[in-house]
Amino acid sequence: MAAPMFDADALIEMFQNASARQGAQLKKAVSDTTLAALQGRELTLKNIRGVVKQVADAASTGLAKNAVAGVDPEALLDKAVAGLDEALLKAVEAQRTTLATLAAQGADLHDKHLGKALADLEKMEDGLFSALKKAAAGAGTPMAAAWAPVLEKMQAGGTAAGAQAAAAAEQFEQMAAQMQATVRSTRAASMKAAQALAESYAAMASGVLLGMSEALQAGGATAKKASRK
Repeated sequence: MAAPMFDADALIEMFQNASARQGAQLKKAVSDTTLAALQGRELTLKNIRGVVKQVADAASTGLAKNAVAGVDPEALLDKAVAGLDEALLKAVEAQRTTLATLAAQGADLHDKHLGKALADLEKMEDGLFSALKKAAAGAGTPMAAAWAPVLEKMQAGGTAAGAQAAAAAEQFEQMAAQMQATVRSTRAASMKAAQALAESYAAMASGVLLGMSEALQAGGATAKKASRK
């Protein structure tokens, strides 16, 4: 497994010693840890999934060792997922802002790299769920049982980050389509103008020919007058 880009031991210890009343602290710790890890990597879906799994693994490892009275592993895992969602919401906003900036500068949203970024946004929800499922599957029987209702709830209700990512992807897909339509309409307008000129070509040619004939006639008349003198 790749070395985590955060202090996994510190997060494990926090979950190991957490009480039932420390849910808010755990949520913030997970959110801050996830953001710190993401900031050290390119914001690709692959890297996001990797960070999510590593953070979830640390939470599972710590909770599996937690012997504090009254602790409900499911409730604390809910807080961990909420922290992950909060961090990924900021990551999605960072991606949306970057895409908007590039689009405003005229970047082609169907470019290979930007197209992949849009595809990653569309798959964000599934990627998050997939990473958590892998973490749950590797957590051992007791923790896997605690993860089950958390994952079921998440799959049924979705996440804020997933919803925001899907909305951003749709927004930029529409923008890309509009940009293509604009290019097509501009090209069509140019072709229409060229066709209009082509259709009037015969009339224009007649006018030019008429001008040439009048000039020739005027020149001929002047020549006759000169010869009579």
